Amino acid sequence: MKLHILGCYSATPRALTNPTSQVLEIRNHLFLIDCGEGTQVQLRKNKIKFSRIEHIFISHLHGDHFFGLPGLISTFKLLGREKDLHIYGPEGIQQAITLLLKLGNSWTNYKLVFHELTSKKSEIIFENTKLRVKTIPLDHRIYTNGFLFSELPGERKLNVLATAKYKIDKAYYQSIKQGKDIKMDDGSVMANSELSLDPPKTKQYAYCSDTAFNMELAPLLKGVDLLYHEATFLETEVHLAKKTKHSTARQAATVAKEAKVNRLILGHFSTRYKSIVPFREEAIEVFKNVELADDGKSFEI
Repeated sequence: MKLHILGCYSATPRALTNPTSQVLEIRNHLFLIDCGEGTQVQLRKNKIKFSRIEHIFISHLHGDHFFGLPGLISTFKLLGREKDLHIYGPEGIQQAITLLLKLGNSWTNYKLVFHELTSKKSEIIFENTKLRVKTIPLDHRIYTNGFLFSELPGERKLNVLATAKYKIDKAYYQSIKQGKDIKMDDGSVMANSELSLDPPKTKQYAYCSDTAFNMELAPLLKGVDLLYHEATFLETEVHLAKKTKHSTARQAATVAKEAKVNRLILGHFSTRYKSIVPFREEAIEVFKNVELADDGKSFEI
């Protein structure tokens, strides 16, 4: 997995910072998470191919998280897109997007597939042979979800030395990779564990966008490899965090510690602060493995 931060600041764009948007790269597939203003430009700057994006996940319908989406959809049309585009987001997102397309007489020449979300409990919203995506219900001023991306186990690896030793016919290789035992010519059964190796360890990425401090998130985030958690404010403005249903850096770190995640990335910084360095300083007092998001920054998972 690789995470590309396109924008990670709250509310209003600035000359050198952008509202929320990021791309998660998993096994050669790209998933766009939130789409604030300027997302198209950031995709260009980071040399991410528009055509590789087939699934877009929108956490909630505040402008700094989805106002870039109508423009991106229109650009896909101009670029001659033919593949379906799947959009996952709160109920109402289809109405918002299609109204703009209707008023601008700019219907797409490709299919838009909307998956509107209403459940306040975690649910699976996407799954294929390689990946599962579940919602993470968040506590914000309007209906909001985070997203948990979990790799699914791949095929087992063939133990070449073992198959050679026991003279296993190549016709059985695919069955071995699928975890099956092999019946030998003499009638004995060779256990799969003798002929194969475990597949690579699967990884998980959790995205927690705008949310009030909520320790109930911890069980849903248990042991993830990388957690992105909003940290709009520092503790000096904890009263504003409570009022606006956002979190502080310390609160984000507290959730990470309780969930026993491997790494924490802080983002969604309020533009009131001249520097984001104090966010990490505040968080590491609670949880040591903390990094700061920033526009154009990438993280290997």
